Amino acid sequence: MTSTQPTTSPDSTTGPEPATGAQTAARPMPMKRSCPFSAPEEFRALREEAPVTPVTFPDGAKGWVVSRYADVRAVLADPRFGANRRRMQTGGTAQDEAPQPPPRPGMFIMMDPPEHTRFRRLLTGQFTVRRMQKLAPAVERIVAEHLDAMAGAEGPVDLVQAFALPVPSLVICELLGVPYADREQFQETAGRLLRLDASPEEVLQTQKEMDQHIHQLAVAKRAHPTDDILSGLVQSEQLTDEEIAGVGALLLLAGHETTANMIALGTMCLLRNPGQLAALRADPDLMDGAIEELLRYLTIVQYGLRRTALEDVELDGHRIEAGATVVASLTSGNRDVTHFSGDPDALDVSRPYSPHLAFGHGVHQCIGQQLARVEMKAALSALIERFPTLRLAVPEDQVPMRDNMIVYGVHKLPVTW
Repeated sequence: MTSTQPTTSPDSTTGPEPATGAQTAARPMPMKRSCPFSAPEEFRALREEAPVTPVTFPDGAKGWVVSRYADVRAVLADPRFGANRRRMQTGGTAQDEAPQPPPRPGMFIMMDPPEHTRFRRLLTGQFTVRRMQKLAPAVERIVAEHLDAMAGAEGPVDLVQAFALPVPSLVICELLGVPYADREQFQETAGRLLRLDASPEEVLQTQKEMDQHIHQLAVAKRAHPTDDILSGLVQSEQLTDEEIAGVGALLLLAGHETTANMIALGTMCLLRNPGQLAALRADPDLMDGAIEELLRYLTIVQYGLRRTALEDVELDGHRIEAGATVVASLTSGNRDVTHFSGDPDALDVSRPYSPHLAFGHGVHQCIGQQLARVEMKAALSALIERFPTLRLAVPEDQVPMRDNMIVYGVHKLPVTW
């Protein structure tokens, strides 16, 4: 899972007019994909000619987009660029605009240190590599149960509903201590939170629903703690009920929505690249590297990570004014030919590993990345082994893509075998 920003998007805030020594004209923010597995084509030219460039977002707001791998990492690691929405300006100039409301309690991916550090420290021990590897047998069991159900189905099935979504949902619910019977409600609520076209009123109402449910769970854990993350947060006595609700909602949201789309979109991508799929079937030892390559190649946080300049910052010869919105494009950075060997626009499951940006970078790098790797490996390994003749049940252009979602992927993936 990755540190997405579930209720905001690059075009939902404004910032002061970009300023550079040359007063470079703002161009439209690249948004539209020409290929379902690639970043918008405009990023290719931006990486070569204008890796830090002023843009206009779809709602008319002005900001910056950073497209080259090294610059994306630099922005995400620089404490002068903050994730705290309280410091974001709503338009005009930094001097005369009031800041936006603070992030919701517990929504630590929108906080800067030291607030962010307090939450992160409590959660780091819950997502260690060792604990995630220890969880692998349970993940494999959940995967096998859903593949058994698929095998018994007649006719084509929707891989999203039958497999890709319920597997990570059950895993994160188990980690957090959410009752099995509640998983469908969380999936539906999470989907509403991630829609880019939701109105502010709809977002607020959905947030309230999620918070209320997590709050009820936290109250139950306080009375009857079990071996799960929510119980651990309650017993730490370092967070308020509102903060626990926010943290729980964030982990549930990021913990199943992102991994589910990686499993479904990764499957579609492999089916479209039969040579790469055949290589995986012939040599299962390639799977670990293939997971990293799929994470890099697909990069489902499609509009990048938004940051705010906390002071005037010089970046690649441009002056980014305090209060300006900067979008670090993960999809573009992960296609940078100066960092990745061979052709970064091609899927290569045997590509030598280079650190990618799919999980972000810096203090906000995805805390659940090891869990995502465990789930993807278990799911994709078992799927291609169990169904050697797996194929799309509809033409590729009829697969509904999540173009209007912060987390990219497919709404449905009809498959047969």
